[in-house]
Amino acid sequence: MCGIVGYAGKEVCADILVNALKKLEYRGYDSAGIALFEGDRIKTVKAMGKINDGLVPKLSERKNLTATCGIGHTRWATHGEPSDVNSHPIGNGRVSIVHNGIIENYRELKKFLVSKGYGFESETDTETVAKLLDFYYEGDPLEAIYKALNDIEGAYALSIIFREHKNRIYAVRKESPLIIGAGKGESFIASDVTAILEHTREYYLLEHHEIAVLDENGIKFYDMHGYDIEKELQTATWDITAAQKGGYEHFMLKEIAEQPSAIKNTLSPRIKDGLVDFSECGLTDEKIRNYHNIYIVGCGSAMHSGLVGKSLIESLARTRVTVEIASEFRYQNPLVTENDLVIIISQSGETADTLEALKLSRRLGADTLAIVNVVGSSIARDADMVMYTNAGPEISVCSTKAYAVQVAFMYLLAVKVAFVKDCIDAGYCRELTEQLLQIPGVIQKCIDRKEDYQFVASKIMSAKSLLYIGRGLDHALSMEGSLKLKEISYIHSEAYAAGELKHGTISLITEDTPVIAVATQRRLFDKMTSNVKECKTRGAKIVMVCHEDMTMDESCVDYKIPLPSVNDLLMPLITVVPLQMIAYYTSVYLGCDVDMPRNLAKSVTVE
Repeated sequence: MCGIVGYAGKEVCADILVNALKKLEYRGYDSAGIALFEGDRIKTVKAMGKINDGLVPKLSERKNLTATCGIGHTRWATHGEPSDVNSHPIGNGRVSIVHNGIIENYRELKKFLVSKGYGFESETDTETVAKLLDFYYEGDPLEAIYKALNDIEGAYALSIIFREHKNRIYAVRKESPLIIGAGKGESFIASDVTAILEHTREYYLLEHHEIAVLDENGIKFYDMHGYDIEKELQTATWDITAAQKGGYEHFMLKEIAEQPSAIKNTLSPRIKDGLVDFSECGLTDEKIRNYHNIYIVGCGSAMHSGLVGKSLIESLARTRVTVEIASEFRYQNPLVTENDLVIIISQSGETADTLEALKLSRRLGADTLAIVNVVGSSIARDADMVMYTNAGPEISVCSTKAYAVQVAFMYLLAVKVAFVKDCIDAGYCRELTEQLLQIPGVIQKCIDRKEDYQFVASKIMSAKSLLYIGRGLDHALSMEGSLKLKEISYIHSEAYAAGELKHGTISLITEDTPVIAVATQRRLFDKMTSNVKECKTRGAKIVMVCHEDMTMDESCVDYKIPLPSVNDLLMPLITVVPLQMIAYYTSVYLGCDVDMPRNLAKSVTVE
């Protein structure tokens, strides 16, 4: 969840660290801080709040910083409330660290360290690691790190500096992400490559329990036995402009606008001669024919994309699909066998619960297919097969284009499985893929109708609570629309299968309660109209999202958002756009921080 950076080189680095942290602030913005080698000591500056509100003003009071090596951190609070004291970096003057993850046995470690005379100032689990490193340190940093890691249980990415080893950074990880950037005469540490693109696109992937040592002379890698390791240098395909707003007011709006190109980048390389080609990852026709069941596992929006996938695959390929929330799946005893395929969906490829679900699936003998956006991420590396969504960096905490490309993959998968299992012929397969390739242009038409979304946002922004309803594919879309609204506008909203309203939920509807009805499936439209009338009769304000050529009793609808008419099966790819835009403009009108909503972080790397 938190963001870590580090710099070792010849440039004065305070601003370098702060600018890198700003690019990682989507990972947490409860507090931020940096620790620098100044003279013969470690100087720490940290503050509660967002970087521009806390850390930057504090740094402006400190003139003449000359350090050319340091570490930094932006925090999403887990242990200990947001405060200056609980901010990172944390240390005792001799050792200073920044940490992303959770130390599961910190209570036992703290008890041990207290018995050895150590005192504690913060409420964090991180402080136990800093004190443990100090306890073991006898002049050799690597030896202290080895001993400390043997005692630590949990997930972590650590960046460590020792006062007596000036201008040198030590980094190690287990589960939590960390990369090592290689520049010209300078080296970097970062939780995400977007933080260092301004300086270099070349980096190393740090594996579990590997230790990186950085200074102005370069980078060295060691295993847990102290032996040197050779690492393969990676090159990021993203450039710095992809991680900038590019003139948009918010990253979320930019990323919504990028959905047509992102979907095209996902679809085009995998459609050859009108047929779906998964040869890049080894998902062969023979494997697909032999799978008994398909499981799709994810969290949040990724799980919602899986619900769309379930409906598509079962409809087209007549194959049983089970969708699971990763945080539940990993603690169940799932009926997964070696004859099944488990599809793991994660934008970052680092989602902690999803990563553990992947590991569980592999232990049970199933084949695993990762659908991720970040090349070289933990899930990508651990899965049997991987396909990248090619969406480019997604900075806003509220996921938009990542969800869209995940859904696009679900279409490819459904068409592929249906064709391989002889549920559709080559002619229909080519018809569907051709329609898919036309979708980016249709999405652009939806994006351009911002006045419709602004109007609806102005009508719902004063609501205390609202409902999203839909049937079939539209129910899955309603869940995603409700999530977008609640996470960035803080308005309570829930999504329900429209047919379930009479089984309790309709009691929530009072005068002027907004109900956003998603009704894009023609065979279900009459049923949806009946559900809408039931809501209207009880005083609801109805927003209907449907095909532009659909007609209805206008007395039961307060506002209609018309969508370009395409194959009902493909409607989720375009229907999500108005739901995203309504959430966006509602948040803007309420004065919320669209890209960094309260209490949330982008990459959920802890349970």
